[in-house]
Amino acid sequence: MKTPFAASTWGARALPLLVAALLLAPACTTSAETAKVDLARFPPPRLDLPVVPKAGHQKLVLAGGCFWCTEAVFEQIPGVVRVVSGYAGGRKGDASYEIVSAGGTNHAESVEITYDPAKVSYGTLLEVFFAVAHDPTQLNRQGPDWGRQYRSAIFYATPDEKRVAEAYIRQLTEAKVFPQPIVTTLEKLDAFYPAEAYHQGYVAQHPTAPYVVANSLPKVARAKELAAHLPAPPAPSK
Repeated sequence: MKTPFAASTWGARALPLLVAALLLAPACTTSAETAKVDLARFPPPRLDLPVVPKAGHQKLVLAGGCFWCTEAVFEQIPGVVRVVSGYAGGRKGDASYEIVSAGGTNHAESVEITYDPAKVSYGTLLEVFFAVAHDPTQLNRQGPDWGRQYRSAIFYATPDEKRVAEAYIRQLTEAKVFPQPIVTTLEKLDAFYPAEAYHQGYVAQHPTAPYVVANSLPKVARAKELAAHLPAPPAPSK
């Protein structure tokens, strides 16, 4: 469980967090498999959702470890309108930080991404997810955070979203982009529950917090680098 900087007194309670961040940072995503990926050559998905004219903003829910980190990554991507940290996969009554962090629910720390499909595609957002946002080869953990609540998951809302996600995982696996198997699960989205207010925009509000410095900011830098190589969305379907 991460200790929110704004919800604790810096002192004895925060010392274990500082020690963990410093000692375990080498295990985090940006120091593991995704840090080895050449972002300029990371394969974009061959299959993507069609762009429907005047469809309006769309939403995508992803889980890739700490939602502070994932939120901050997708905020760097052109075409993303809004990112909300929250919980997906479990019951409404369990959707609280204290309960989810205890590890007894089926929730995963997740983000709900609102995006403009005329500016960035569903497939491109999956590319960001796999290339930068997290390490998809880590089972039920991300770096210093352990438990199913930190699992890698794509919550699909439609059969087409599932089909594109399955195809991309298969494409990355066949291309041997990662030396270890991808363990990302595909789960039907039943509901997304926004997290508590103090979690929203956490990285931007606490850029000097030890956990953020060790785990979030390197991913933000990689996201900005990847954004320069992202393709334009496909032409709208007629």
